Amino acid sequence: MQILLVEPYDTGSHGVWMRGYQAHSVHDVRILSLEGQFWQWRMQGGAVALAERFRALDRLPDLIVASDMLDLTTFLALTRPLTARIPAAIYFHENQLTYPTGPRQKLQEHYAFINYASALAADAVFFNSAFHRDVFFEELPRLLKHYPDHTGLHTVAPLRARSHVLPVGLDLQRYDAHRPTAPRDPAHPPLIVWNHRWEYDKNPAAFFGALYRLAEQDIPFEVALVGENVRQDPVEFEEARRRLDARVIRFGYVESFAAYARLLWEADIIVSTANQDFFGISVVEAIYCGCWPVLPGRLNYPALVPPALHPRTIYKGQAGLTDCLRAHLTDPQPAPPALREHVAGFDWRALAPQYDAAFETVVAGG
Repeated sequence: MQILLVEPYDTGSHGVWMRGYQAHSVHDVRILSLEGQFWQWRMQGGAVALAERFRALDRLPDLIVASDMLDLTTFLALTRPLTARIPAAIYFHENQLTYPTGPRQKLQEHYAFINYASALAADAVFFNSAFHRDVFFEELPRLLKHYPDHTGLHTVAPLRARSHVLPVGLDLQRYDAHRPTAPRDPAHPPLIVWNHRWEYDKNPAAFFGALYRLAEQDIPFEVALVGENVRQDPVEFEEARRRLDARVIRFGYVESFAAYARLLWEADIIVSTANQDFFGISVVEAIYCGCWPVLPGRLNYPALVPPALHPRTIYKGQAGLTDCLRAHLTDPQPAPPALREHVAGFDWRALAPQYDAAFETVVAGG
């Protein structure tokens, strides 16, 4: 069958996800998208532009799969009667009900309501993790109670009943080509990697606080500060570069995939201190490449690690973060194969058949 992925915000993980599924599905997967910029405008107006492009298609799909950035209600209204008999699903990479606001932002219920109404309009709803699905439906009644009457609270239970989990698919096997042939020099200090966005919701202050404490204790380590800088003036990162000095062996976004893959294979520890992460792509990539994860016991992170290894990987609070890092740095051990095996299931070669089967069920009316 032909599946049309409709995405108003075609960049970053959204774009990689679409093209990954397109490459590994048995179906004819096509993409209808807009540039990944001006996210608020994309949620408001993207449906109008994409509906116009949809009406110009030379063939109608068997299934529409929209991202959470699309106002699906507006899109379907503007494409009647073409879409009247085409089932539509929505895939939530993130949501605006529980996405944390920045220091100079406030929650705008309008975007959260677009997510809710789009889910109502869809025949099936998919989330990238069970954690994401659960927090969405925990918050949804609170959003609806904010309104004065006709709140639609009775829609929450049936909406959840047609909601499912499809983890993010990743092309993990492409990292294998960059695996070093020789083991890392054991005399080298352990290497910690930060490979997240340089943004408030990733909570870099907690990460650097732990590193400063360990440096004060003269514990040997090096750190690579990579990931996308979405701010012009990343103050915490510049301060860390100055205070940690020679311990910082890499600083800034890595443009080359080969260089990034080699860095992950060379690293020993991947750390997250995030307050927001609906799945954890960068963590999965590092675990696949042999890193020990040091992760907070919140969000989706516990699901990324086998329960038997939680005592060595999942921390609670700032002191717990420092203690967990210290334990790995003072007694470095290779990461056990069970970690890599656990995340290998997120490779597209394992997940694409699950996506195909789920989407076939939607088309069949299930």
